[in-house]
Amino acid sequence: MSLEIQALPIISVSDLNRTVREIIEGGLPLLWVQGEISNFSRPASGHWYFTLKDERAQVRCAMFRNRSAYCRALPQEGMQVQVLAQATLYEGRGEFQLVVEQLAEAGAGDLQARFEALKARLHAEGLFRPEDKRSIPRWPRRVAVITSPTGAAIHDILVTLRQRWPLLPVLLYPVAVQGNEAVPQILTALARVARRRSEDVLIIARGGGSSEDLWAFNDEAIARAIRSCPIPVVTGIGHEIDFTIADFAADLRAATPTAAAQAVSPDRAEWLPHLRAQEHRLRQAMERAVRERTLYLDHLRLRLRHPRALLDAAEGRWQRAQNALRKALEPRLQAASYQLRHWQYRLQQSDPQHDMDALNQRLLTAQTRLRAAMERQWQSAQQHCRQLSKQLDMLDPQAVLQRGYAVLRDAHGRVLYSALETTVGAEITADLHQGSLWCRVLRQEAGEA
Repeated sequence: MSLEIQALPIISVSDLNRTVREIIEGGLPLLWVQGEISNFSRPASGHWYFTLKDERAQVRCAMFRNRSAYCRALPQEGMQVQVLAQATLYEGRGEFQLVVEQLAEAGAGDLQARFEALKARLHAEGLFRPEDKRSIPRWPRRVAVITSPTGAAIHDILVTLRQRWPLLPVLLYPVAVQGNEAVPQILTALARVARRRSEDVLIIARGGGSSEDLWAFNDEAIARAIRSCPIPVVTGIGHEIDFTIADFAADLRAATPTAAAQAVSPDRAEWLPHLRAQEHRLRQAMERAVRERTLYLDHLRLRLRHPRALLDAAEGRWQRAQNALRKALEPRLQAASYQLRHWQYRLQQSDPQHDMDALNQRLLTAQTRLRAAMERQWQSAQQHCRQLSKQLDMLDPQAVLQRGYAVLRDAHGRVLYSALETTVGAEITADLHQGSLWCRVLRQEAGEA
């Protein structure tokens, strides 16, 4: 018996992997895949590599730099995402993988749809009309800021204002900028700003984040409160690519919190050269006036050759002119010096440490008053409890029985209040402080009520 073995073609590993890759890519189009990110890495090349998994399986993924640059947020371990990807085979290692074209957090599509629907409705209503936008004051006296007191946004705003125009007072309205408490706190702060009307412009700011982190600023009530605010509103929410409903409702949308601070403040670096130029022109004008007067006096001196008295008189006028000029300059120099000291004092007073010390002192006073009030409430409650206990003891039936009294009941268990409620020979029960007695009525006397 002979065994014939059919000859099969022999191919290389490279050819095999290339063939499998072509089969996979040709058989599977671009598709959306949802899962959880793990093993995320971002080498210096700018490409992203991670594993996408669910409870039963996992797959390797690669997102190249030209695509990852357009992602709004950096993926994190455990993040639920949706990716638009091409299934393929990495020929070098023979590994099945997904080449990711787009990446978004799971549920981001629903959020975007809600965002676009609300934006379209408010736009149709006329809430975003450009002609209703108010201009930002060029020289505001006070600036209100609604943001988190611990976030990077308030730090960037204060640093920018300190660098550009350190004399500008800032009033912070602290709020949560994400989570369930963000919207009511922001609405409360807007109501306070509208009620106080002590500032000239309002900044609403928050640092960057995902769409979910910025979602509080897409609330319709906040947009309407911004439009009804009596002072101009500037928003600086997220990064340059982030847009919220609050940005469209605001009088001016800045790309970042830093840009918002720049939009509401004059730049001293821009104005100081103008002031120095004015000072230089004033000095030149005064020097020119002195030279002209000096030349005029010299001219008079040349004309008056012999009469010494006239020359002395001219010299006296010259001295008086110099004194008058000096007296005219001294008040202006003194006023400029006073103005400089005034601004230095204002600059010192704008130091946040003064406000922090005052707030700490108020906090200590409030704590002391709270402890005293709680102690008084506790003592009052104890006294009231003791009084109620005494009243309860007085009303306790057992206390009456302890003094030798008894409760009489007939055969049906009804309490007897009068001798006429029973008959001679009837059986009655007497409840004492300790135990009960079963008695028979031997005699009956009706007493006076």
